[in-house]
Amino acid sequence: MTEDLKKLYNERLGRYQNAIALKSIDRIPIASGSNYFAEVYSGCTKQEIIYDPEKWLQAEKDFIKDFPEVDVLRNNRLWAPLQDTVGSKTYKFPGRELDPDIQFQFIEEEYMKADEYDDLINNPGEYLIDKVLPRMFTEMEDRGSPRSYMAWLKAGMAQMKMGEIMKNRSITLQQECGMPQPMTGAFLAPFDALSDALRGLQGISIDMYRQPEKVEKACEVLTEEMAGFALSTADPFKRYPIFVPTHKACFLSPKQFERFYWPSFKRVLEILIEAGYTVRAYLEGDWTQHWHHLRELPKGKVLLDIDDQADIVKAKEDLAGYQCIAGGIPSSMFILGSPDEMRERVKWLCETVGQDGGYILNGGCNIPYDTKPENYKAMIEAAMEYGFYDESLKPEPITPPEGKNTLTKKRILTPWETKKEELGGITGDEELIKEPWEMLEKMGYNWLWQWLM
Repeated sequence: MTEDLKKLYNERLGRYQNAIALKSIDRIPIASGSNYFAEVYSGCTKQEIIYDPEKWLQAEKDFIKDFPEVDVLRNNRLWAPLQDTVGSKTYKFPGRELDPDIQFQFIEEEYMKADEYDDLINNPGEYLIDKVLPRMFTEMEDRGSPRSYMAWLKAGMAQMKMGEIMKNRSITLQQECGMPQPMTGAFLAPFDALSDALRGLQGISIDMYRQPEKVEKACEVLTEEMAGFALSTADPFKRYPIFVPTHKACFLSPKQFERFYWPSFKRVLEILIEAGYTVRAYLEGDWTQHWHHLRELPKGKVLLDIDDQADIVKAKEDLAGYQCIAGGIPSSMFILGSPDEMRERVKWLCETVGQDGGYILNGGCNIPYDTKPENYKAMIEAAMEYGFYDESLKPEPITPPEGKNTLTKKRILTPWETKKEELGGITGDEELIKEPWEMLEKMGYNWLWQWLM
């Protein structure tokens, strides 16, 4: 990386990190986590983006060249061939079931039965691989067949390939464009993990009335599973926040949220913050009646994306001085508005919500695919005109705290002690065998949980 690009990377990253930390910066960052517009701006179809990583990367490089004012571009993405290896039923993809230019869709079903809570609670990893995944994957329906073994083998190889693609993308954008990532690694709130891919919204809605204690216990058990998965996928250098989209909180009453959603979600956030990370949370839907709970967390550790349905001014009033917020431009304005309307909106946001920092310019959790290019350009120009606090400030990246992993559970299926007993003892250096066994056991265990994402 050239010195100029290194300086640009540090400036962008420093502006982003310091905004999240509620510290003084030179201007309001332009930092979407999900910039769908950037993917299709150069003419790619939505199928090409999720099936052809080279076209996806080139599209992002082209976008950065045309919009260098952007501070972070967008997060990692699905690579559909991984889902294809196992025949995952949880997604419909453009070019496969959908028109090549339609956004992928998540399909929610009850892959966990109502009477299986104890199985999940007693041994979540074993339950996932034994009951849930075979129901979720068409290639696993004939369990024990050569085809099912081959599917699992291909999925493992596809996971390695996907890791290589994402690593190459991150390094290329950093070294050739000076562009940081908005987040790396992900997890779900335990209640969302339970209600998205396991019980579904209909199932969990019934469970909260018929077996509320089981729902609470399952969320408690899933707390360390989600925290462990998040840490296993996070940026090892702790430069970027860990991502969490929230899905079901907007459907809950305050009483339901406080009983079923918040306790386990708060604990996952605390574990990640204690480990030295920040988190970027999409507050999807209207979180107005819930977001005051986020004041219970350490200040400046969670970036909160405010969705279209909520009031960005109310969010600033309630969360100022506690956590940084992002958003304020409705999706409809990107798609149907005019450049003049966009300029007025950004000017107003800079003069109100943006005052005194703790604010990042963005749409409601994303920049839509069908954004008009002239509206996006107007947003950038207005941010450059009205978004500066103090041009003399030179933002630099923050040195992350060392942190401490406070997870207590050994997240594996087959402990080394079991394997050692099966071997009948070890004749040589036990550590040479034990260490890689446990490392791969942990990697495999973490991989199981990605299928709930």
